[in-house]
This record gives sequence, structure tokens and C-alpha cells, in this order.
Amino acid sequence: MSDLRSSIERAAPRRKKWPWGAGIVAVLLIAVSGFALTRGGGPGAQAAGDGKPVHGGTLQFALIDYQRSPDPQWGTNYAESLIGNNITDKLTWQDPDTGEITPWLAKSWEYNKDLTEFTFHLRTDVTFSDGTPFDSAVVKANFDQYVHGDQKLGILPNGATLLPGYIETRTPDKHTAIIRFKKPLASFLQASSFTANAQPGFLSLSTLKLSAEQRTDPKKVIGTGPFVYQSWKAQVSTVLVKRKGYNWSPPALKHQGEAYLNKIVFSTIPEASVRTGSLGSGAIDATLDVGTTDEKSLADQGFEIIHRAVSGTSIFFNFNSRLFPTNDIAVRKAIQLGWNREALKKTVLTGSYSVATSVLGPSVSGYADYSGSVLTYDPKKAEQLLEKAGWKRGPDGIRVKDGKKLVVKLLGINNLVVNKPAYESIQQDLKKIGIDLQLTVVPIPDYSANVAKAKTDWNITAANRSRNDPAVLNLQYSPLLGNGSYLGEDSTGVDVDEVTKTLGRLELTLDPVERKQYAKAAQDLLLDKYALVNPVYNPSQVIAQAKYVHGIIFDAQSRNHFVNAWKGNGK
Repeated sequence: MSDLRSSIERAAPRRKKWPWGAGIVAVLLIAVSGFALTRGGGPGAQAAGDGKPVHGGTLQFALIDYQRSPDPQWGTNYAESLIGNNITDKLTWQDPDTGEITPWLAKSWEYNKDLTEFTFHLRTDVTFSDGTPFDSAVVKANFDQYVHGDQKLGILPNGATLLPGYIETRTPDKHTAIIRFKKPLASFLQASSFTANAQPGFLSLSTLKLSAEQRTDPKKVIGTGPFVYQSWKAQVSTVLVKRKGYNWSPPALKHQGEAYLNKIVFSTIPEASVRTGSLGSGAIDATLDVGTTDEKSLADQGFEIIHRAVSGTSIFFNFNSRLFPTNDIAVRKAIQLGWNREALKKTVLTGSYSVATSVLGPSVSGYADYSGSVLTYDPKKAEQLLEKAGWKRGPDGIRVKDGKKLVVKLLGINNLVVNKPAYESIQQDLKKIGIDLQLTVVPIPDYSANVAKAKTDWNITAANRSRNDPAVLNLQYSPLLGNGSYLGEDSTGVDVDEVTKTLGRLELTLDPVERKQYAKAAQDLLLDKYALVNPVYNPSQVIAQAKYVHGIIFDAQSRNHFVNAWKGNGK
């Protein structure tokens, strides 16, 4: 989801630094199937309510984070991807229940046997909000700039994330685009629907000609989506208004015509208590980033809690395989076994979340369950591993080897409400077996500044990566791409070539049976054979909304779409 080589979403910021100094990678999340899950609802249920949709009205929606630029191809936090999804569209739509890729701006597609060439046949009725047509030339211009950047405009390359090995886009006619790659890229079909960080939402040719600085003017950021910018104020709010004439929602949504709402106001409210209070007072209609301690009280007050876990990886502890003491596999395995998952479930998580049973989320094709093996709570076995490896208890209970304490330094992000309490729960358990887990859990800007030094300074980087495709493991952990465990020649006891080849097979086929086998082999290496990652929990995006709010959609990456959203009861 990178130039920063972070172990989270490796989509690096694609612009030069902004005047206010924000620019970073961000995290986000993992998954269970369904558009949304409501209290008393089930998979596939849309966010609340029966009755005929009402046209008009303004939705006041709160977020913990803020949009640092109106440019959706740059944005790398949840607020940015969420807003970007409502001003731009994608070639395809991924069904959040099944993972199937279905039409959107592309009516149909085919690909060659080698998975190096993908041909998309485009709709002929799509236009940008400035009236210009969406055609194959626009697809080419967007992908070319997305991958290669434009130095004169201050646009940095982003080709190593969704489109590694991109060669070109050919345009044999106005409504046919052929995207070509150097090597097989099975995951590109899913990438054509991608809605999370640094998403490839299409911008008009006029926008692509603008510099990074000029794109801070929201009125100049032109997409094909169901909403357009009215205003944007960094760290405060973003206001979208309905796009007139819009009529090309993904067929899977069964939505005809324009969005129902006239306007959406996204307000940044960092403090959980203020978000909750604003909802209770009626100042806002809905809020994302609901605190775990607020879910029940809000439900008791009559607000509806809807959620979906985000497909991709779990929140993970990526072990630095080259830094003492996590260069010792006994330490890595002891951490996997040394904390109580059931206690985490009971004391920290709510029903909106689940304990991780693999590095892949349950909704991702190829997921395998390791809860009965390497991801179980077995402190005795953990202690035996440490003893055998020469780690002896010191006077203070912390283990020592060769005169060095078993101190493990963790870098994490505090933008998800469950993160810090989850890490603290693990910290307490690991201390009992003689491991001193030292936590540094900070806001995204501080995390990004530190993650640039993670290779030499941090034993664990804690985050996750959103991507509803098993190839997320290749993108995150392959030494040729994300290299989340910093594998190299001096990674003790790890066959780096084996890891590279095993992960790389996920890009060689779209056959579901073969991909499932390759995904299992990849998880076996990462979790068991080399213990390069300790999955923690499957985080969710949780929304609390008033009863009169209906139709908010969670997509396959658990980003929200508002084309179907509406307000009832005269609101």
C-alpha cells in the first residue's frame, strides 16, 4: 500500500510535502464478509432500514482522521480513501460477500493465459463532472501517471504497490484499454476494483495536468463519481455535493441514477467523547471510529451499530528478522504462543471484532485457520523454546542471553481504537514468560517518521494492509516488494529464496483451487516454518448512526460508499 518501506500499507505518499507538513502512509484493517453487519442483521445486510429511499438532505458524518489532500490517488488514510471512493469510480467492483470481480466502468474484460495482458471494454456513457468523456485515453493517462509519476508536477511514482511491472496501457479504440505487465500479475484484476489507500480512482485529463499543489484546490479535482467537491479544509472538514446526471453505479448495487443525498459533510473529530456526544446531541447523523466502550451505550440509546472487518491482513506484529532479539526464531515463536487470545477477546474486543487466526482475514480467498496450532496460547511451550535457545530468567524476571535482556521494541499506530489496549494486553502476558515488550504507539505522522528507521530501530512494526486478495501476502512480505520482515542474506535460518518464490506463486494463476494451495503454502511459511509474523486481531470499521440513516455501503475493503445512502423521517 513503498518509498518509506513501511510494514503497513505500502502505498507511499505520491506528492511532495504539503505546506502543513502532513504526508504519510496509513493503516487499515481486515475482514469478514458482507456489505455491513448490523446488530440483529447478517452478512450482506445493508446499513439499516426499510422503506422507499428519500431524495435530498445533508448527511453529517464524523471521522477520527482528516483528508490531507483532495487528490484520491494520493490519499493513504481511511478518511482519504473513503472520500475518494465517492468522487471517483473504478474499472470494476468487487463483491464484498464473494470476492467476485463484477462490472463497473468496464462492461467486460478478458486476459491472456500468462496474466500479463488485461483487456477492458469500457462503458460508452460515462463522463467526468466537467463534461469530458471517460475513455481509453483517460485510462492510459491515469495509469501512466499513477505508476511513473510526473517529476515536473511533484507527482511521485506509485508503481510498486498495485501495479508492479506495469509496462503500458494500449488504446486500440476509444472504449478498449489493454493494460500490459512485464510479469504475471493475477492480482491486477482485483486491483482494478481497489478502493483503499492510494486507490486508482480515475481523474480527468485536466486534473492530471495539475501539480500536487494545484490539486489542493478541490474544485480542480475532477472525477466521474456520484459526488463532487464543494469545499475542503485540511484537518477540519470536506463537503461533497451530489453529481448531477450520474448514472453508472456498479450494477451489483442495483442503484439507478444520481445519489439520493444532496450533500455529505465529513467532519474531523479526533476525540471519541466528542464524536459520541455530537451523535447524541444530533449535531451529526453518523460517526465512524466508534470506541469499543461506546458501542453498547450508543446502541442502548437507540443508535444503530453497523460494522465490517476489512479484508486483507490482520493487525499484525511483523518481526524484524535481522535485528536482535527477533532475529532468533525461538523469540518469534514464543511471542506467538505467549499471549492469551481468549482474554483479549473478552477484555478488549467487542462483537464487531475478532481474534486473528491467520495473517489473512477470514473473508480473503485462501484463508487458513491456525488457531489450533501456532496461534494458540501455550505459555509453557513458549518458555521451553526460550530456555532451549539459552534465554534465562534474570533477577527482575526478564530473560537474558549473552548479557543482553530480552527487550522487544514495538512501533504501532494509535488511530484504531483497539490497537493500544490490545498491545497492552499482550505486553502483560509476555512479561509473565520473561519478555519485555516495550510499546511505542503513536499518531500516523510520528509512526511514519519512525517506520523509515524500522529496519535498524524496531523489532516489531504493528499495523495491517487492506487488500481483498491473497496476493496481499506477496505485496506485504516478498523481499522483492514490501519485505515486511526485512528479509536479507543475514536473516538467520530463513531461506529467503524459498519465501520469495512461495509468495510469488500467488501472482501466477487465477484458478481458485491453485490459488488456495499457494495461499496455504504462503501462510505456512510466514506463520509456522519461519514465524515472521504474529497476527493479533481482525479490526473492523464500526459506524454508529441515527435510526433515520439508511443505505451506507461497506465495500470489499470496508470503505464506505454513499450513493445509496439516504435519510428518512423528514430528516
